[in-house]
Amino acid sequence: MIGDRWGVTDAEVALRYPCDDLVRTPALQAWRGVTVRAPAERVWPWVAQIRLAPYAYDLIDNLGRRSPRELRGLPEPQVGEPFSAAFGGRPAGRILSVEPCVQLTGVIMGTVMSYVLVPSPGGDGGGATRLLLKLAAPGRRAVTPLLCVGDLVMARRQLRTLARLAETTPVGATPPGHGHRDQDGER
Repeated sequence: MIGDRWGVTDAEVALRYPCDDLVRTPALQAWRGVTVRAPAERVWPWVAQIRLAPYAYDLIDNLGRRSPRELRGLPEPQVGEPFSAAFGGRPAGRILSVEPCVQLTGVIMGTVMSYVLVPSPGGDGGGATRLLLKLAAPGRRAVTPLLCVGDLVMARRQLRTLARLAETTPVGATPPGHGHRDQDGER
């Protein structure tokens, strides 16, 4: 399908994502990915912060309200909480599954989305992260090409914005509770 893949490898498409367990027979599946030159611990707070804003084209999906460009120190996301905010900060969707520093899965308007962080070599100061996004939606196949292309434009911008923010966040600027582990390895 046109627009169903951007920035992902065949191996990443073949991975099992949390949304796969929630949408058994999707009419739409789309994969997006970007390499972030920062470890997952610096990427996660930005992914978790999509609860505040969409981080894509603010003029379109957030009524001109700018997505925050600094970390707000939010507590870890919890299942059942709003997944994101759009159209001027209104809560949108709900969180279905979360594993800090690994994945955040939620649903908005019937589409289930899984953001997955995969550590990889490279980057500055401790590695890089592949930030992957998979969308799965039930529904009518007739409209999926339009949804897929529209999402591609928005998701590409969102992932690039999150990557840039994580890459420019100073080491140690991550708020407590976001991906940090104590001396026993616990979060």
